[in-house]
Amino acid sequence: MRLIESKTEMWQACSASSRPLGLVPTMGSLHPGHMALVERARTECATVAATIFVNPTQFGPNEDLDSYPRTLERDLSMLEQAGVDLVFTPSSAEIYPRGFNTWVDVLGSAQGIEGLYRPGHFRGVATVVAKLLNIARPDRAYFGQKDGNQTAVIRQLARDLDMMTEIVVIPTVREPSGLAYSSRNAYLDPYQRAAADVIYRALAHASTLYASGQRHAATITDEVRNMINSEPLVNGIDYVSITDAESMNEVEWVERAAMLAVAVHIGGTRLIDNIVLGQE
Repeated sequence: MRLIESKTEMWQACSASSRPLGLVPTMGSLHPGHMALVERARTECATVAATIFVNPTQFGPNEDLDSYPRTLERDLSMLEQAGVDLVFTPSSAEIYPRGFNTWVDVLGSAQGIEGLYRPGHFRGVATVVAKLLNIARPDRAYFGQKDGNQTAVIRQLARDLDMMTEIVVIPTVREPSGLAYSSRNAYLDPYQRAAADVIYRALAHASTLYASGQRHAATITDEVRNMINSEPLVNGIDYVSITDAESMNEVEWVERAAMLAVAVHIGGTRLIDNIVLGQE
């Protein structure tokens, strides 16, 4: 496994690699969700590259940039064992050199519910993903459905800017309890982690409602909200929202594939999750 810190070296290494080349962008603190992306890339691509970069531009002023988990040595060991060929670990100065002042704003999907609660977040995501795709020029790039609004943003980015990279989205990977794997789960103490299981239970309940014929979005979201609020350690819900799976516009009736997404605060930790209703 080759470890690379320079943009130029990464571009050269990817250009010289066997194709197809798959890219797995991460912010590190790897968990089974990340490794499922790597495993999928390994099955489909001759060369697999990963990036580890805690992107400062996607964090708001009161968010957890400074405390975000950083476990580089462990992450590199996991990637090597999984057969990754190239790992790009740039510094912030390498990605955003002095004088950097160009940003990518993806409209439409970036105005989805998560974008409303985290102004500027998707501008940072879209900009860094555009840079990583330009540096590596992968044939495929792999992302997880857990960040559902983000995947819509990235798909639109790649499509609108003719990035010539296939965006592959794989299903959310969950702990045995149903809790979606997330680097931020590390913030939870044992009691909070147990309480967080209510998120998936509520989403599963919504899926049951849909399967029984319920199509009214407000009815479904009200039941999900009530179920989550029944957990005493939940100290806030940013949103429970059903949106069109592509446009991220909220819907009144679930008439085609729609994403039910939630953002829940447990202790000082904000957790997001989603399921897709009506997916064939």
